[in-house]
Amino acid sequence: MKLLAVGELVAFLRRLLESEPALQDIWVRGEVSNLTTSSAGHTYFTLKDAQGQLRCVMFRGRYGAHLLAHGALVSAHGAVSIYETRGELQFYVDMVQPEGLGLLHLEYERLKARLQEEGLFDPAHKRPLPRFPQHIGIVTSPTGAVFHDMVHVLERRYPLVEVVFAPSPVQGDGAGDGVVAALQALWQEPAINVIIVARGGGSLEELWAFNEEKVVRAIYKSPVPVITGVGHDTDFTLSDFAADCRAPTPSAAAEVAVPDRADLLKRLGTSQRRAQAALDGLLAQRRHQLQATARRLTGLAPDLASRRHHLLEVCSRARAHLDKLTSVRREQVHGMAGRLSALSPLATLGRGYALVHHASSGTAVRHRAQVATGDRLSIQVVDGSFAARVSEDGHGQG
Repeated sequence: MKLLAVGELVAFLRRLLESEPALQDIWVRGEVSNLTTSSAGHTYFTLKDAQGQLRCVMFRGRYGAHLLAHGALVSAHGAVSIYETRGELQFYVDMVQPEGLGLLHLEYERLKARLQEEGLFDPAHKRPLPRFPQHIGIVTSPTGAVFHDMVHVLERRYPLVEVVFAPSPVQGDGAGDGVVAALQALWQEPAINVIIVARGGGSLEELWAFNEEKVVRAIYKSPVPVITGVGHDTDFTLSDFAADCRAPTPSAAAEVAVPDRADLLKRLGTSQRRAQAALDGLLAQRRHQLQATARRLTGLAPDLASRRHHLLEVCSRARAHLDKLTSVRREQVHGMAGRLSALSPLATLGRGYALVHHASSGTAVRHRAQVATGDRLSIQVVDGSFAARVSEDGHGQG
């Protein structure tokens, strides 16, 4: 037998209770009584029913504190431990929901509140979807019509897109792990632009895989945008809150993921018509400007016909003046030629004179003293020249 101090026993009991997983994640239903709030904002109350009662504490800022009121029937979530100072069994409450909700719904609200507080549902985290995706990953069941319906929608709206299918169970044990594994497989495909996580409608139990924390966190940390299309229009899972875009149905998710080919063709036609109209207007404007410029240039151009006529007149007068001047100069030349002819030595020779030159030097002989016996001379007369030699007696000899 072992002897323990009170504090040791209480600490042992606290460790014993806190080591039991079933007591650290538990819902307790009962009526609220002895409700008080401390100056620090913490709430103290008792949950009771006909068989017993449990002291509870709910620290400030926990979800659902506003539901606590004397006599209210609630479901509280938390962990069981011992408050060592007083040695009292105490239920540490972290969430309160109205009594009457099912256990899954209670768990849904608890997990939703915690993940929301962490920021997983923050709109600032939402990413825009690619406008023209080239590769879309789809996570859904390999059986059933959901996948085929989505592919049909994609082919009808945007046949350019390529689908990469990552099959996964979407209901029952292991469905959550399967969805996470399928997402991780798609993350390994670098060409994926967007991922669709989808399944058909069902009850809260059937859709529970998409409320599992592991699935919600996987969608939140996806490197590419995620679209959820789980259940029907009124079904909201926690995965929907974490996704970048939530669609009411799987087919609607496929529609959201891609543009509509018919709409694109319509918009393209409208853009083409607008561009053609703008081009036609621009061409008309430039044509008008060109015509106006041509008219201004025509007004500034010289009168070529008038200038040509004036030039012909000037040329005609110049030619007449030149002809007259040429005639005058010709007459002057003829007069000078006559005078030169009269002064020409040939004219003198024609009257019987001759020109005498030394044959060797060409020096003109003007005086008798310029020659001596034996000198050879050149005698030029009107019709030519002949040689001569001076004789001893002073008479020339041919």
